[in-house]
Amino acid sequence: MGRVTATITVTNEVDKMLAERGFILAEQIRSVTIDNVLVDTGATRLCLPADIIAQLSLTLVGEIDGHTAIGSRKFRLFKNVGLAVAGREGRYDCVELPAGEEPLLGLVPLEDLGLEPDLRNQRLNVLPAEGNQSYIRV
Repeated sequence: MGRVTATITVTNEVDKMLAERGFILAEQIRSVTIDNVLVDTGATRLCLPADIIAQLSLTLVGEIDGHTAIGSRKFRLFKNVGLAVAGREGRYDCVELPAGEEPLLGLVPLEDLGLEPDLRNQRLNVLPAEGNQSYIRV
């Protein structure tokens, strides 16, 4: 079985909105590009380590119950994370991982952005957004 990774950029969407409205400069938008993020279809959400969340100054929503390979526990959930990967962009909530852990790109953002892991070739495929083969379903 192959390992698929991607380069992602995560952004504080509140900063982005403030810049669009002229309250802060575009250079003040907090954003981080992360290489070699594990594409994990066993994870539901975008999962970021606490140090990245702190760097972006994301807003805490609350706690959720999560299930991992080693059991169930509470995870902190943060909102308004801009995610850019493979030329596609969206806004998501993210789950906090302990600082220094490997970030995970889970199933919900993958499906939403029309991205499909190719385990054989160890890459992320971008599905068509238009035409008969479009990943977009209404």
